[in-house]
Amino acid sequence: MTGVADASVRSGMPRALAADVPTHVELTWIEKKIESWIRFGREATEQILDRRRRVVSFAPNSVFAFVRWTSNDYGTALSRLDIVRAVHADERCQTLPFVQPGGDILLRADGWPKVEHVLQLIDAIEARGINPIAVSPDHWRHVHNRLTAGEAPRAYDAQQHRAFLLRREIGA
Repeated sequence: MTGVADASVRSGMPRALAADVPTHVELTWIEKKIESWIRFGREATEQILDRRRRVVSFAPNSVFAFVRWTSNDYGTALSRLDIVRAVHADERCQTLPFVQPGGDILLRADGWPKVEHVLQLIDAIEARGINPIAVSPDHWRHVHNRLTAGEAPRAYDAQQHRAFLLRREIGA
């Protein structure tokens, strides 16, 4: 026993139901002030709160890219892109603003030059006919590590994607 209570016990839900709790992302769009959006991901549900805010939800294990941009009177104050895997209720996760309960952050890019570079990498993956939600989580971690080190990440090609899909199919 690790001393950490099971998520189903903490939430009061049976374990089978607790595992199906989605990850919620609050999106805000105030033109030229606060802009947050999902670059890719398969939304399970969407709830519109008002003209400028909505909440989208993702099923456990789904991958999505969350982009945030804010400005002030002097220009851009924040540019950030996170590629996140939605977690099950009983999994440990990293906290992330506007994401409840949090997620497994596969890639984090801060600052517009890095965010723009990641957006270009996503575009290149899509140009190869690969859906970014199906890309190997290891590739997103690789891109994060290379950007952090100031190095160019390797391209994600069809052969690498096929190998990942086959490994996932056999459960390796």
